[in-house]
Amino acid sequence: MLVKFEIYNDGEYWCARGIGFDIFTQGKTLDELMGNIKEAVELHFDEVLSSGEDIQILSIFEFEVRSLAEVAGS
Repeated sequence: MLVKFEIYNDGEYWCARGIGFDIFTQGKTLDELMGNIKEAVELHFDEVLSSGEDIQILSIFEFEVRSLAEVAGS
């Protein structure tokens, strides 16, 4: 089974919203968010995992790209 997440930063937290599944979690860092995603998937799909089926997680990130000149001038 493949579970997809859209990942974005809301200005304060890293957020993950399930695509096609009603799952949402967040973390202050990306590392914390990844742990929270894993925990949320384990809880949401407990029966699936108990039956022996594997779950893979695909993360789709949204981030901003700025001009090098703009970044250097900051």
